[in-house]
Parts: sequence; structure tokens; C-alpha cells
Amino acid sequence: MERLGPEELKREQQKTLASPRMRYGPLARLLFVTMDLFYGRKKTLSKFKVLEIVARVPYQAWENVAYVAMTHTHGDPTFARRIFDRVKESRIQQDNEQWHLLILEELAGKKGIRESFIKHWLIPQVIAFFYYHISWLLYVMRPKWSYLLNAHFEDHAEHEYMEYVTENPALEAEPFESMFREDYGQFSSLADLFRQIAYDERVHKLESLARLEAARFQ
Repeated sequence: MERLGPEELKREQQKTLASPRMRYGPLARLLFVTMDLFYGRKKTLSKFKVLEIVARVPYQAWENVAYVAMTHTHGDPTFARRIFDRVKESRIQQDNEQWHLLILEELAGKKGIRESFIKHWLIPQVIAFFYYHISWLLYVMRPKWSYLLNAHFEDHAEHEYMEYVTENPALEAEPFESMFREDYGQFSSLADLFRQIAYDERVHKLESLARLEAARFQ
């Protein structure tokens, strides 16, 4: 994933804040309402962790379906190679979301945020379980439906992170120190870290929209 400099990140933040959110479909709205019901509307590290737990599962679902497809299409090397390339792309996106989660876990631990087993582990796993199977089913029925749902989710995440930076100006003065800096990237502040995460989500959104357009012509 591309890593941006401080000035670039600020420009991308303004671009996000100036752009309207997508018109979310009923499944996306249901997911966001459910998260607000359990974790409130306020943007917090704990809520972002739940967001990232859920964010990984569409890519896992697509990867699973793709591997099954490769098993049945290995006799057509060209088609199998195209599926394999999509598997690699989904793996990169999934790993990127995993870095987000690991960094947020580390930040929450450093800040001493107390979390309950049921609310912050069990419920997120249940939400992720259902989201996985919805993403999988939509992908099997009609891939563009699953891509659109993911684009809605990533658009929501992009705006949430950028708005969080705006609502918490103190983040500009907080340094980013992490055991994952060499893996994910080095940033001068937590504000830039969250801007980069938001930018990553936008890239994921655009990739899903590109797949959506491609699926319409297949």
C-alpha cells in the first residue's frame, strides 16, 4: 500500500471531508446501525477495532470462493491465473486491514482502555461471522453485490477516520510509536497515522468499485 507524506495526508483528509458519503444500501445501513447500537455513535479506538475486525472478512470470503473456483478451473490456465491474481489482491487488502487492527490494539493497550469480553470480543466476532457469510453468499450469487457492499463499508470507514482526526486536534501532537512501524509505516503523529488508515480504506473502496465495474461487463 502507498504511504503518503504529511502534506499529502492533509490534502487527502480535506478531499475526504469535502466529498459526500456514498448512498449506503440496506445491508450496510443495518451494519452501521448495529455498531452504533452496541458501541455508540462516538468515534473511539474501541469502536475502530470492531470496524477493523469486520473489515477483513469480505476479503477472506472472496479468497475462499476464489480458491474453490481455481480447484474447478485449473484446466483453463488463463482463467485460473486471473482468479489467482484476484486472490493475491484480496490477500494484500486483508493484510492491510490486519495491520490496522494490530496497531489499534496496541494503542488501546498503551492508553489503558478497559474492554469487556462480551462487548469487545464476543459481539465483534458474531458481527464478523454474519458479515462474512453475507459477503460470501452475495459473491457467489452475484459478485458485484458483494463488491458494492464492501465499497459502502470502506467509504464509511474512510470518513469515520478522517472525521476522528478533525474532532481530536490533540492527535497532531501525539507521536506514533509502535512495534509495527517498520511493517506499516512511520508517521510523525497519530493524526497522520489515522489519515493514512483512512486513505487505505479509500483505496480499498476504489478497488471494490473497479471490480464492480468489471463485473458488470462479464
